[in-house]
Amino acid sequence: MKRLFVALFAALFIAPLIAQAQSSEDVVWIQIEAQPNLAKATQRARAYANGLEDVNGFSLGGGWYAIAVGPYRRSDAEQLLRSYLREGLIPRDSYLQFSERFRQQFWPVGVNVLNIPLMAPVEPAQTAEPDAPAQPEQVAVQPQLPEPPVGETPAQAQRSERELTRQDREALQIALQWAGFYNSTIDGAFGRGTRQSMADWQSANGYEVTGILTTQQRADLLGEYNAVLDGLGLQTVRDARAGIEITMPTKLVSFATYEPPFAQYNATGDINARVLLISQEGDQDTLFGLYDVMQTLEIVPPEGPRERKSNRFELIGENGRIVSQTQAYLEGGQIKGFTLIWPAGDEDRRRRVFAEMTKSLVRLPGVLDAAAGGGDDQAIDLVAGLQIRLPKISRSGFFIDSNGTIATTIEALQSCSRVTLDDETELDTVVNDAASGIALLKPRSPLAPVEIANFNTVPPRLQSEIAVGGFPYEGVLGAATVTFGALADVRGLQGEENIARLTLAAQAGDAGGPVFDSNGRVLGMLLPRANGAQQLPDDVNFAIESKAIAAVAQAAGITVQTAVSAGLLKPQDLREKAKDMTVLVNCWE
Repeated sequence: MKRLFVALFAALFIAPLIAQAQSSEDVVWIQIEAQPNLAKATQRARAYANGLEDVNGFSLGGGWYAIAVGPYRRSDAEQLLRSYLREGLIPRDSYLQFSERFRQQFWPVGVNVLNIPLMAPVEPAQTAEPDAPAQPEQVAVQPQLPEPPVGETPAQAQRSERELTRQDREALQIALQWAGFYNSTIDGAFGRGTRQSMADWQSANGYEVTGILTTQQRADLLGEYNAVLDGLGLQTVRDARAGIEITMPTKLVSFATYEPPFAQYNATGDINARVLLISQEGDQDTLFGLYDVMQTLEIVPPEGPRERKSNRFELIGENGRIVSQTQAYLEGGQIKGFTLIWPAGDEDRRRRVFAEMTKSLVRLPGVLDAAAGGGDDQAIDLVAGLQIRLPKISRSGFFIDSNGTIATTIEALQSCSRVTLDDETELDTVVNDAASGIALLKPRSPLAPVEIANFNTVPPRLQSEIAVGGFPYEGVLGAATVTFGALADVRGLQGEENIARLTLAAQAGDAGGPVFDSNGRVLGMLLPRANGAQQLPDDVNFAIESKAIAAVAQAAGITVQTAVSAGLLKPQDLREKAKDMTVLVNCWE
């Protein structure tokens, strides 16, 4: 009987509300949960219905089911969402949703409020040409706050204080803490410490000291706290193409371009802030792939906490210039979220703006079309028009023992916050010998090299053929290359011992790479070219000989392989040997 009544109520009251609301403003729902199977979704809908009114359940497609309360006019829904969140009745990641996202209704049983003829939809705006995309709609945020009573007595203030929710009381404690008057736990309990902080704030601001804030004083305190957001132009931006509605600091950023899966909003004000809206179809693999790719971008510095769960992830990256924070959620086969990039050192405003964006995000129908990507800014070091994070300097190196110890040039270690093998494996410095120019690095995680250096102990023959393995273009080509040349001398230009002069057309990235004889033995390590006043011919290069490398390694307790003789290697075999032994060493700021 109860379910029959609910169905009748929906037909008589909820359905007319949908039609009526569409005639004036959007109908929205508060989506509170999504489940990957119908049985679980029904169970959760039943549980919510015991404590909330207007609980409904809808299919989202792709095997997902949403639980939502509503429908409501947008202004009512926003107020109810805040109220439910304050009272802890719904999850903190609940958000507003449109009817268009919902399909067949499964709860309450027998109800189908969406299967009712609605008013004819408004014709969509003419689609802009690809080179001039339509600008996302901006709607000013105009909160309507009640006027505080005038001349409120302490007794009246205390009575009005009892009507505050726990979240309201916590907000006052946070504001008192921000103002420097409260340094205890944010718990929403107005005990002795909170009362004293209120009294101190009243005294500092010229009010009568009672320890009980009047409605006007509460408004003043929160106004001071929120003043940090003044001048940012917080407005609701509805990006229909990305399928996202969200509050943004519109005086700091404006729409720039679509590069799927991102809608990019770049800095326009004095603060160098940026916003990316994330919008794409996909599944869990797509979500995890996006999580990995975003960490390679320059806008997501490597330092900072990050978390990945089955249907969402969060990334925070920070360095001396920027703080970047990303949230993305997978729901109903669509991944949506945003990234806020903010200058470092302005944490108060950044956290507040991010919080406003988080609680305001609404998922609209549609996602960015991945096939529409690839604008004018295409390059191998760009992802969706965004710069991939690049190392400060990249040089070559090579394995010298079976534990993965790497020999390279000390040039690869200059002013580095960290050093990696390729882009991932962290390396620690074992030796940094400025006299010889040799550095030895050890991987933090175990490695099993395919090839390790076999050092030559026999003086090489002058003018014999040599080869250098290296990354001449600092990793752009993705694999080591081999450059052939000749041994010009076994001493430096001023007779230096342990230095060999080579006739070889090498590039900067080759420095640190192994120098081979025609038998595949390592004669030494290519040194970087000097930057002095004297300019040598391009084909004049130098190498530190293998015996010097062996001596440095031995002093560090590292044993290297040596060989007196070996068979002649064909050029293609030498190339394979060099590729397996040579590595890319990256220095990061």
